[in-house]
Amino acid sequence: MASSSSFLSEEQLRYSICLDVFTDPVSTPCGHNFCMGCIKEYWDNCSQTQCPVCKEIYHKRPELLVNTIMLELSDGFRKSQLIKTHTGVQQMIQDRQRKIQEIEESVKFRENSTEEEISASVEIFTGLLRFIERSQDELLEVMNEKQRAAERQAEGLIKDLQQEITELQRSNSELEKISHTEDHLHLQQIYPTLCSPPHTKNWTDVSIDPPLSVETVRRSVCELETSFRKQMEKLTEIQLNKARRHAVDVTLDPDSAQTSLILSDDGKQVTHGDKRQNLPDNPERFNPCVCVLGKEGFSSGRFYYEVEVRGKTDWTLGVARESIDRKGMIIMSPINGYWTVRLRNGHEYSVCAGATVLLSLSKKPQKVGVFVDYEEGLVSFYDVENSRHIYSLCGQSFFERLYPLFSPCLNERGINSAPLIISPVTHTD
Repeated sequence: MASSSSFLSEEQLRYSICLDVFTDPVSTPCGHNFCMGCIKEYWDNCSQTQCPVCKEIYHKRPELLVNTIMLELSDGFRKSQLIKTHTGVQQMIQDRQRKIQEIEESVKFRENSTEEEISASVEIFTGLLRFIERSQDELLEVMNEKQRAAERQAEGLIKDLQQEITELQRSNSELEKISHTEDHLHLQQIYPTLCSPPHTKNWTDVSIDPPLSVETVRRSVCELETSFRKQMEKLTEIQLNKARRHAVDVTLDPDSAQTSLILSDDGKQVTHGDKRQNLPDNPERFNPCVCVLGKEGFSSGRFYYEVEVRGKTDWTLGVARESIDRKGMIIMSPINGYWTVRLRNGHEYSVCAGATVLLSLSKKPQKVGVFVDYEEGLVSFYDVENSRHIYSLCGQSFFERLYPLFSPCLNERGINSAPLIISPVTHTD
């Protein structure tokens, strides 16, 4: 019958039997250490008494004594491990307490933020409702006043017509009477008067003013639309101010910059140069696309930054995920890990949202704000100086770190030579 030792691996036999800290450690005559219980059980199940490590055979089972030095070391190790475990448990408790505090503070912050948003929303919608009601009242008043004016006009016309009818009826009666007279002398005397028709008005082209046209309603709706636009601008200003609270310090990453891009010493400006610089083509570097990323990446929360685009005819701004392809031709779209807005030819604005979305902007942005809410899957772009919302990419899914993306585009022989400038964000309440 095979002994139990034959089922033990070489590694187990070399170091220990139970692979645990020694309990009642003893030493064999050959100098190896084992737990007293483990070595006795091992020998009880072996056909001969031998050392599990060096295989030395003992013709007589050795008398084993506790190795006091090893016992002290084992107890010290156990105590050290207990202290370490105790410290670790305490640290876990503290970490969880901090996490509770963090969650509570986050909920409180969200509650305050929600209250601000509710208050702003109520104010805006209340203003809109009041304006709608006032516009409706004013339109109804105009319509009713025009109706009353038409009724007064009709009353006057009817009165004039009735007066003329009365005159015509009197004249008709006189003509009827005189037509039967036998007094020819009298007939000759009054003939000139009776044969002249009574003085009356030409009523052919007289009519009541037409009812209100669609133009009146359209004009009222246009005024309402103007008010809506103003309220939307006010809402955008509120959103922009809230986004600015999440401003981060962004610095350009020289290791990612395409070799013809020139970065300022402080890492806040980038422009396209005429020649490529002799730089290593490391994996992080864009080539040949003239792009550069920010050094700082974000994998949670909200962040916002602003970029001055003044004087440029072409540029691209936004965010990109860490694993994007940086070599060869790049198609910037969310499916490829890019969320961007761009300007081309000095006036053609668009967003890369899968299919290209052309934008109609009434004013040319001089400074663009980029806001990201990682958990909400939101990327929004703003015209900072005019407090206008440019576009928002909603319902996106982020699973890795996002980096700010910048492309000043080609300088086009000096036409587009102005730099992109990362601007400090001015906080407003």
